[in-house]
Amino acid sequence: MPRGDLPSGYKIMWLFVLFDLPMDDRKARREYTRFRKRLLEMGFCQLQYSVYARPFPSEEAMHPYRQEIRANLPPKGAVRLLPVTDRQFGKMENYVGKIRQENEKAPRQLMLF
Repeated sequence: MPRGDLPSGYKIMWLFVLFDLPMDDRKARREYTRFRKRLLEMGFCQLQYSVYARPFPSEEAMHPYRQEIRANLPPKGAVRLLPVTDRQFGKMENYVGKIRQENEKAPRQLMLF
């Protein structure tokens, strides 16, 4: 594949969903579970508790997902949507204990879009 056909590290985007939802009672826990399961159904992966991310071939491709998340926001709590480029995502340092871990990678299939 010619270099010009490969997606740029600035074109591929990651959408982070960061949230802090109350879990005071049974109803709140149900809302938390429903929101979390919806993110997983949409192809997001859990990076940490209440931090999920998903790669997209472009910023335009993430718009329907942002709308879907907005449509499924829980009634209480804080939710943030943070888009970053693949290049920025690749600069993230990831540690478990004191051991550096490799960052998640955009699936190879993403390059086929």
